[in-house]
Amino acid sequence: MDPQPAPESAILPAGAELTPCDREPIHLSGAVQPHGILLVADPRTMRVVAGAGPIEDALRADWLGEDLSLLLGQDVAGLTDAAPVGPGGTVLAEPVAGHDVALHRAGPWLIAELERVGEAPRSVAGMLGWLDAITAGFERAGTLKALCERAASAFRTLTGFDRVMIYRFLDDEAGCVVGEDRAPTLSSFLHHHFPATDIPRQARALYVRNRTRVIPDVHYVPAPLRPAGFEGVDLSDVAIRSVSPVHVEYLRNMGVEASASISIVKDGLLWGLVACHHMTPRTLSRSIRAAAAAMAGALARQILAKEEAEAYRSRLTLRSDEDALRPLLFQDGDPLKILGQRADDVRRMLDADGLVLIRGAAVTGSGVVPAAEDVLDLVQALSLREDALPFVTRELATEWNGAGSFGAITGVLALRLDDRHLLMWLRVEQIEEIEWAGNPHKAVPLEPGATLHPRASFESWHETVRGRARRWTLEQVEGASRLRRLLREARASNELRRLNQELERASVEKDALLAQKDLLMREVDHRVQNSLQLVSSFLAIQARDAGPGVVADQLREARSRLSAVALVHRRLYREDQIETIDLSRYLSELLDDMKASLGDEWGRCMTLALAPVLIPTDRAVNIGLIAAELVINATKYAYPDRDGGPIEITLEQYRNRLRLIVADQGVGKTNEGEGFGSRMMRAVVQRIDGQVEYLDNDPGVRAVLSAPIEAD
Repeated sequence: MDPQPAPESAILPAGAELTPCDREPIHLSGAVQPHGILLVADPRTMRVVAGAGPIEDALRADWLGEDLSLLLGQDVAGLTDAAPVGPGGTVLAEPVAGHDVALHRAGPWLIAELERVGEAPRSVAGMLGWLDAITAGFERAGTLKALCERAASAFRTLTGFDRVMIYRFLDDEAGCVVGEDRAPTLSSFLHHHFPATDIPRQARALYVRNRTRVIPDVHYVPAPLRPAGFEGVDLSDVAIRSVSPVHVEYLRNMGVEASASISIVKDGLLWGLVACHHMTPRTLSRSIRAAAAAMAGALARQILAKEEAEAYRSRLTLRSDEDALRPLLFQDGDPLKILGQRADDVRRMLDADGLVLIRGAAVTGSGVVPAAEDVLDLVQALSLREDALPFVTRELATEWNGAGSFGAITGVLALRLDDRHLLMWLRVEQIEEIEWAGNPHKAVPLEPGATLHPRASFESWHETVRGRARRWTLEQVEGASRLRRLLREARASNELRRLNQELERASVEKDALLAQKDLLMREVDHRVQNSLQLVSSFLAIQARDAGPGVVADQLREARSRLSAVALVHRRLYREDQIETIDLSRYLSELLDDMKASLGDEWGRCMTLALAPVLIPTDRAVNIGLIAAELVINATKYAYPDRDGGPIEITLEQYRNRLRLIVADQGVGKTNEGEGFGSRMMRAVVQRIDGQVEYLDNDPGVRAVLSAPIEAD
């Protein structure tokens, strides 16, 4: 099987712009450091196909082609089957000939890595107890600065190196020493910055994959893989991998004889390194490296906790400012006008030096603000959409060619509120004095095809950086977006309140008009009722003067019909509800009036069983006329030979229909003539979309009116 080199894309981020140092294939060194041994085997046959280091001295002379399990004296296949080795994974085997053994997978190969067993500084229980005490101390650190100082001291105690630095990567990929513990004779690198090129990108990628790395002696001679042809084997996971000659020269230029690096990985990203330097050769055993990696994990968790606590405090402060502003924005009025009145508070909310509110072409500001025309030029250049993320920069000149017109203002956080309004926080330039470990801008001469060399000087070099404002935090950007949502909610709420007020005014006006209408209707009904009562009285007088006979009977019938209409108006005059009426009460009063006109004998013979039915007033008048007509017919035709006889009047409701029943126990005639009363009743029944049936009451007649309660 031919060895295949791993591509650079395997360890570098996609789209990365590579420098010459970035392009150096450090994971394909093809050699190891001589303090360890490397064996490369075919995992299908377990035959060793290549190796590096003093194999003959530690194992046997005829190692090439031998079974890996035999060389290591243990079942390697069983170990890898029980705990499969994948890319970036490691399985520890039993020590062999005074060497720790680790198994890795590298493309098509199985790699066995052997390192001399170091002297453990303390027992396993003692080490665990010490680590527990150290991590408890990490938890007690009140600030990130104090945490890094404690960590530097703890790692120096664990490793025994002369200098231990907590090295943090910055946003521009440069690094800064944020914690240090060193021998008194050494100069300090605390707070010194190192350019991004000092740790190339592929090296940072390997630090995430392989968390510890040791160079016991920078003057070592690499032990190449043999036989030739295996230079392309990927050694990314191999701890004894030979490092870049450029890095070795870099350490020599610093005066360092041995180094160790432990990765600080937070949420899967490389936050920084624990960088250890020693002025004489020094090794670091696998057990100590494992303890250091565990301690680095505890440190990373505490860094995350400290950063999250700081973010929480920042969010809490912003929320408090928002809560104070909320009730003001939700008052009656324009929230943007209120925002302008509280501009100083809004500016201080995001720790800004200036605040600008743009309303169309009008610009109002608070604090340090540029000229209005310059602000509008920037707004036009930004072309922010209403739903876009805020525009955020601390170096305006890198985003806009017209930044010179803003003078000392270099930081901008802007967001559009709607199609006419935009809010902008501003920060002035913050001049920074950065202390570098050597001049980061001094280029190393490199002829075409020549060997790479690192910088040689690490003397303190000061640089004044201009054109940058204080950094906008993620919490401040989130706070600006929340303020935009709050303003939109306030404007929507105020608009809804205004519409409700207009609706309430319209409702009051409507109620007043309805009350006026009701008053007029009652007045009209009162007058109509009085007029109808007067006509009814005239008919009663005429019936009495006419004496017994047909004329008197017709006058009494006319008076009954008139009473059916007059009674509705009388009830409308008394009731508040004029659209509907209780039909049972209306018919009861109507029949009481008819009893009075027909005489006491008829009144005693009438029986009422009326169920409550709410019905529109105009339909009640029609049903009252029909009821009066049916009762008159019963008094006229059911009992021709006597004055009085049983008459039962029943009102029922079934779903959306009603039934009015007038039943007698008389001679059984239905009077289907063509008199005025019959013609009138047919017309009224047709008007309410009803029907009248005359049924045998055995004896007598049951007249049944069926009609819908509401008109179709």
